[in-house]
Amino acid sequence: MRERNYMFLIGIIFLALVAGWIVMPDNPGLNIGPFKKEIKVHEGLDLQGGLQVVLEADLPPDQALTVSDEALDSAKQIIENRINALGVVEPQIQKLGNKRILVQLPGLSKPDEAIRTFGSTGQLEFIDAGDNGLEVGTIVKTTGLSTVVLPGAATPPPQPTVAPAAAVTTTGGVTATAPVSPTYRTVMTGRDLKTAEVAFNQTTNQPYIAFELTPDGGKIFGDHTAKNVKKFLAITLDKRVISSPVIQSAIPDGRGIIEGRFTLEEAKSLVLQLKYGALPVPLKVIDSRAIGPTLGRDSVNRSITAGAIGLLIVVLFMLLYYRLPGLLANIALTIYGLIVFAIYKFGVPGVFDYVTLTLPGIAGFVLSVGMAVDANILIFERMKEELRSGRPPYLAIEFGFQRAWSSIRDSNISTLITCAILLWFGASFGASMVAGFALTLAIGVLVSMFTAIFVTRTFLSLLMDMNVTENLWWFGVQPQKPAESRE
Repeated sequence: MRERNYMFLIGIIFLALVAGWIVMPDNPGLNIGPFKKEIKVHEGLDLQGGLQVVLEADLPPDQALTVSDEALDSAKQIIENRINALGVVEPQIQKLGNKRILVQLPGLSKPDEAIRTFGSTGQLEFIDAGDNGLEVGTIVKTTGLSTVVLPGAATPPPQPTVAPAAAVTTTGGVTATAPVSPTYRTVMTGRDLKTAEVAFNQTTNQPYIAFELTPDGGKIFGDHTAKNVKKFLAITLDKRVISSPVIQSAIPDGRGIIEGRFTLEEAKSLVLQLKYGALPVPLKVIDSRAIGPTLGRDSVNRSITAGAIGLLIVVLFMLLYYRLPGLLANIALTIYGLIVFAIYKFGVPGVFDYVTLTLPGIAGFVLSVGMAVDANILIFERMKEELRSGRPPYLAIEFGFQRAWSSIRDSNISTLITCAILLWFGASFGASMVAGFALTLAIGVLVSMFTAIFVTRTFLSLLMDMNVTENLWWFGVQPQKPAESRE
């Protein structure tokens, strides 16, 4: 038993040291071979401010001034998916009226790049450019989805790349001719993509996008490339040419690459747009501004001060009322705080990368601290009952933990069920702050169970192993005075 307790103590010390290193304010992060991890505090919009963007449906003049609820809801969901893929946590995205979407993001290092990623329509088209290559960056007209070729259908001839002339009268009254922009036939669109990822050219080390098409898209692609060898197949994003390669041979397997003069960040942004689909309605940015925190710095400082005072009162209460067990519970509470804050900064691999601290999230943490103390109180009260009944301290500790466990388990499970409901509600209805509160509370509850049942118990068991004291006063129990003998 003693050897096991010493092994547990070594594990607890190691865990506390790792957590302490993670919560260091100037933590350099991890950089071990291919594994790189930035470790820092991520504050929410209400604590650090951020970026606010208002997007509006970019409708043609002859179209109605409103957008269907279904299209706007779909656009909102796609924008949220793109933002989440950027690594932004706790975004606030909501509809404004019937044609606008409000996006609020906690502090970003590259706001312009983020706006391009989530604000652009993301409509990818493969167009038949015929015998003439198109310059990258050129804005073109396309037929769009109306003439997309279906599998097995005959491929119509490509549209001419040389435009017919149109009469134009100049200010001097001279009639001249000006070319009219051609309309290029859309062979297929991005909806036929199955996967897309960034890769690198081994020779030039330039990024490109490797893609795989759906079965139907692969059939379209294979038919077109087989019939148009040595012709140009331009690739456009939102009508802007990003690549204009020549078809060297038929491509029947539905796999290809998109090369262009773009940086790694631009390639990643393009992949995100392709993976999460094109927006069902084109959007334009009508307002973009940096916004300050909704809580002033004074309010934050006062909240921190209030929390520190409350924590000090709890520590003093545990120490004065429960004495030696209270002292050990305070040490366990310190370890609890280190572990929880380390999880906030480091995240849980495979589950989430980090926790964004907002005011509701901080409230969830403070509430979980109270629950951590509550678990210790239940245990210590059961211990005192056992000590009063005459059991020796080492047995009182064991029976105290056993009797308190069922109450701690049931109360924490009920709290975790509530957290799960709040997380579902926040994810389903876009209430990100509700989800943040539930996440921090759930993390705190799970860690508090570990520290109350495992850490505190290990500390008390080690004291009994070392036979520090059996004086009941140190356990918060007044020794019974012997009854006076009667004559």
